[in-house]
Amino acid sequence: MTLQVSIPQQDLTLFSDEGEVLLTAPCSTASAGPGFTEGSYQTPTGRFQIREKIGEGAPLHTIFKGRRPCGIWNGEVAKDAILTRILRLDGLEKNNANTWSRYIYFHGTHAEDQIGTPASHGCIRLKNLDMLKLFDSVSLGTQVQIRA
Repeated sequence: MTLQVSIPQQDLTLFSDEGEVLLTAPCSTASAGPGFTEGSYQTPTGRFQIREKIGEGAPLHTIFKGRRPCGIWNGEVAKDAILTRILRLDGLEKNNANTWSRYIYFHGTHAEDQIGTPASHGCIRLKNLDMLKLFDSVSLGTQVQIRA
């Protein structure tokens, strides 16, 4: 199974090992564009793997702080809220090897109206129902390719 993210198209596609499309969804990558520098609020590119899955069984719109559930989002405006589920990435190339320490994730968001445009602080945001589907479709070690 392979997950591909297109920064220019602001979408993702999950492929089976046989190349069959299993899931497609719009996403939102960094408003600051692609990049690898710590503190840059940019989305890294290249090859990754899903190293951690967080939030299994949590209710839709669960708020995560420090990767721990801490309540349910109530619809208020929030600053880069991490909702529903987290898929944490680990970089597999020299230039993106700091991805794990940068805490780059796939996650649900309070700002679903911004999905499809670059609006995140470096992570890959998804609509919450799409995040649930993706979370349930992938396993630890799933390969990820993010393309600029």
